Amino acid sequence: MGEGGAGEGQGAAVDEATGFEVGIVVPKLYRGAAAGCGEVENCVARLVRELEDVGLIVERVRGVPAEFIKLSAPMGTLGRVAAEMNMKKLTYIGMELQFEWDQVGAFVRQPDGSLFSWRERFACFRHLIYSIVNKTDSDITLSFDDKEFHWTQNESLLTRLEDEGIVKLVFPLHDEIKRKQLLRSWALKWFDFTWQPIDEIYSYFGTKIAIYFSFLGMYTRWLFFPAVFGLATQLIDFGSLQWLVLPAFFFFVISWAVFFLQFWKRKNSAVLARWGINYSFSEYKTMGNELDPLSFSMADDNVQQRKFGAPKEKSIVQRNEWFGVLLRIRNNAIIVLAIICLQLPFELAYAHLYAITKTEALRYVLTAVYLAAIQYYTRIGGKVSVTLIKYENNQGEQSSADSLVYKVFGLYFMQSYIGLFYHASLHRNIMALRQVLIKRLIVSQVLENLIENSIPYLNYSYKKYRAVHKKKHEKESPAGKSVRLSTRVEKEYLKPSYTASIGEELEDGLFDDFLELTLQFGMIMMFACAFPLIFCFAALNNVTEIRADALKLLVMLKRPAPRDAATIGAWLNIFQFLVVMAICTNCLLLVCLYDEEGKWKIEPGLAAILIMEHALFLIKFGFSHFVPEEPAWVKANRGRYVAQAQNVCSKELLRSIAKLDAKLE
Repeated sequence: MGEGGAGEGQGAAVDEATGFEVGIVVPKLYRGAAAGCGEVENCVARLVRELEDVGLIVERVRGVPAEFIKLSAPMGTLGRVAAEMNMKKLTYIGMELQFEWDQVGAFVRQPDGSLFSWRERFACFRHLIYSIVNKTDSDITLSFDDKEFHWTQNESLLTRLEDEGIVKLVFPLHDEIKRKQLLRSWALKWFDFTWQPIDEIYSYFGTKIAIYFSFLGMYTRWLFFPAVFGLATQLIDFGSLQWLVLPAFFFFVISWAVFFLQFWKRKNSAVLARWGINYSFSEYKTMGNELDPLSFSMADDNVQQRKFGAPKEKSIVQRNEWFGVLLRIRNNAIIVLAIICLQLPFELAYAHLYAITKTEALRYVLTAVYLAAIQYYTRIGGKVSVTLIKYENNQGEQSSADSLVYKVFGLYFMQSYIGLFYHASLHRNIMALRQVLIKRLIVSQVLENLIENSIPYLNYSYKKYRAVHKKKHEKESPAGKSVRLSTRVEKEYLKPSYTASIGEELEDGLFDDFLELTLQFGMIMMFACAFPLIFCFAALNNVTEIRADALKLLVMLKRPAPRDAATIGAWLNIFQFLVVMAICTNCLLLVCLYDEEGKWKIEPGLAAILIMEHALFLIKFGFSHFVPEEPAWVKANRGRYVAQAQNVCSKELLRSIAKLDAKLE
């Protein structure tokens, strides 16, 4: 493994070892079949032996629902695999270079002191277990219970076992020590309101989840400013200046939103710099992965061929680009027409029932039924969007993910707010609109939290009951003996995965969490003048949301697979879009339709609308340039890293030139 020349840095790394971080689920064997049938080797025993041969630490656990193979890895094994994968890691001169185990001291360590991040470790585990192939000169016959099959040459053993239905699942395992530490310092620490150990969250869950909680915490802290202002507008009598209160509150809210999004960009870049994540390099790598490496071939015998084929290739690329645009337009039109044809009658029916219902209690019940139906209907639309994405000509995985975000948000946006706009235009009474907002906000938040936290628990309880019930009725189970889940790994296996509600194939539960935040942001921004106290409700909800989401990840769900995302991506564009929408909707509420008595009228007219809108758009786009997107220390570090990298590269280039000159002489 090349351990001899690593020095002190490598000596420290060798002493490190991961806990059991990956689990493999296989069925249990009965009737003494573990030894195989005759001379045929049992496939699970062979898998365990191969895993140990590649340097992993293996522990087999026999549980109630299945048998589990837990995997751990010494740091030397992970270092060897990282070098085999040509993994790029950040060095102390700011450049991302290919990892070399014998130069381990040159690479930046994680905030918790470990050599590899959770994402890098999980990638090494997957590469290691899936790269176990049959290197013999012939096929190997393996068995499981009474079934035999052939493991062909150069075939991945784990992939073969998955195809045969023997390996049911490969999933990350919780680290019990770190999980309990996060429970104490994060999920159960209610009195700290918005404080979170972001570095520890990053070390345990990876970049994308840590970025989400960093954003949620900052968003919640910033919500206290408009919440205090909104509370003051309701509690303080401003006398003759009362008519100026709501316009002033509106200007404050728009300025607040603009500055919040700008300061989030600063915080995002500072957090990435602290974690040693070079965002510009990660963007470059993503672009590089989507390009065909053959297109950069400079072999002499292909230069002429590529020179003549360039115009044809250019036309093909342009045709594919516009074909993809047309596909996206078609898919968006399908979703919009479906909303118009299916939801408008539903909204009309709800508005009619709401108007004829006299008691407030029945209106709350009606709103709850309406929101539950809307949520179910919208999930169907989300599943349709996932299907439509597959037929689009998107360039790369990130492009497909962004397209899905825009489609599903557009679907939820229209379905969530079309009813509010309809009520506003139907009743033309700001107090009636305020009552609808209160009911929707309270009922939607209670309903969403109930569904979000109860469904995983009910799902786990049902799976646990089925596993225990099945075990009790097995022939080999002793009569009268109680059956229970005794190991942590089998409990984790039965827990739901962190997936999106619009489809389990979308293995990113943050999709739902970000969607919930954007819908809340849209409601409080677009109807801020109708109900200033709405910011208080949102702030209180988000304080509980931080701890509820933490408990969900640490207690109720499997440990999510780490995902590499340096920003919140397309969701930032949606937040900025909602600020623009808020300018338009609040201008209508303030200028066109509002007077002191709560009745609506169409004065003072279009001129005032245009003046206010232009002033607010100037605030939105002007203030965006007042706050730099990166802190000064991040820019200074980047400049220093660039200078160091240029210095190193120039020295290496000079050495190469000198060696070449010496050979020529």
